[in-house]
Amino acid sequence: MCELRKNDIIPLEITDMNNLGCGIGRYSGVVVFVRGAVTGDVIECRIIKVNKSYCVGRCEKIITRSPHRANRDFRRAPAGCGGCVYRNITYEYELELKRDFVASCFRRAGLPEVRVEEVRPAGSITGYRNKAQYPVGATPDGRLFAGFYATGTHRIAGRADCPLQPAVFADIADRICSFGTKHRITAYDETTGKGILRHIYLRLAEATGEIMVCLVINQDFFPGAEELAAGLLAEFPGIVGVLLNINKERTNVVLGEKFVTVVGRDYIEDILCGLRFRIAPDSFYQVNHAGAELLYTIAREKVTGAKGYNRGTLLDLYCGAGTIGLVMADDFDEVIGIEIVPSAVGCARLNAKLNGIENASFYCGDAADAGGLLGAAERELGRKIEGDMTAILDPPRKGVAPRLIEYLAGRGIGRVVYVSCAPDTLARDCALFARLGYQIGEVTPVDMFPRTGHVECVVLITRL
Repeated sequence: MCELRKNDIIPLEITDMNNLGCGIGRYSGVVVFVRGAVTGDVIECRIIKVNKSYCVGRCEKIITRSPHRANRDFRRAPAGCGGCVYRNITYEYELELKRDFVASCFRRAGLPEVRVEEVRPAGSITGYRNKAQYPVGATPDGRLFAGFYATGTHRIAGRADCPLQPAVFADIADRICSFGTKHRITAYDETTGKGILRHIYLRLAEATGEIMVCLVINQDFFPGAEELAAGLLAEFPGIVGVLLNINKERTNVVLGEKFVTVVGRDYIEDILCGLRFRIAPDSFYQVNHAGAELLYTIAREKVTGAKGYNRGTLLDLYCGAGTIGLVMADDFDEVIGIEIVPSAVGCARLNAKLNGIENASFYCGDAADAGGLLGAAERELGRKIEGDMTAILDPPRKGVAPRLIEYLAGRGIGRVVYVSCAPDTLARDCALFARLGYQIGEVTPVDMFPRTGHVECVVLITRL
């Protein structure tokens, strides 16, 4: 039973950190989590929350400063969004923490023997995000502003000038908010379900400089949309299209299903690993361009260097706009991509044509639907997909459905390249692959999301 009480002030030595940016210490055997505290700190800690098995504290004073603390905070903000959980530590220590986190996920999944390599940095730790979704709010006098939700809330904190994103994003968001304020556009209110402008959604193609602007609105039209679009195109030469997304649902999901083009194109084009890709507003595309090139290069090397690699067919599951499958198309006789978003499938097919790749085909379907996984492809091809096969899995954070893993094992897939943005679900899924007769190779973490607690991983899984 915890004997600490709320508002108790205690000395606390921080002995570890988690991937939420909380320092971890123990006081009389009780675990205490302190946001912003760093391994090696000795602090004066105020207890702000007491649970049966742990407490949450706040750092009141640093008594002894950790050697892992950065010389200056990555970002100073009166109310941070909570995304940059490693904002106050050295980057070298951040990479160490991320490797330890991945390794701990595999230990907890019962795979302590799996080797986790050092985390591979992808380049710059600022300005790397090519996608932003800003919630829009309003001051009491009706002035619109865009920012980020404060940690654990839907209260908009700070401004749109996030150091992880290109500076032009904040300029565009400010310009849209100024227009909305001038024309008395209302911000969406989650409590009442009323108001017009919900989010400002931006995407950047880093290699080409093309920018897509999308306004997520709570009705079928945006007053003055054409005037705003013309002003944005005149002020920001990189913008190639301004769109509206209609989302009238009482939901936390940002995008609705309907897009309307106000001016220009409803896509951007980027160059990745030497190939040109067309990206629709709802297509999956890696948010870190340099990181994606590094990640795909590692995945390709793992496949082509694998024992028993013999070209054959590549199944690109959760394929999005077809990026990773098309990057590997030269290494296989045939590439077959499966994606649940129809517009992304259309982009993937077009991307194959844009790059003169004739051995890749893409089909709409749910990669988790193991029973009908290749049905649409086989019906359109008019034949069974057989022979030596390699699968690429790049699922969302929830990982892969067990039935899909069992299906791949049942089809005798010889090699699986698993690209993951969630080490815990990756480790869980690898444990199932291992039980079904697969060997788990070395895990290579890639720091696609510097300063945050997230880390991408790629691992080759081979049938024994």
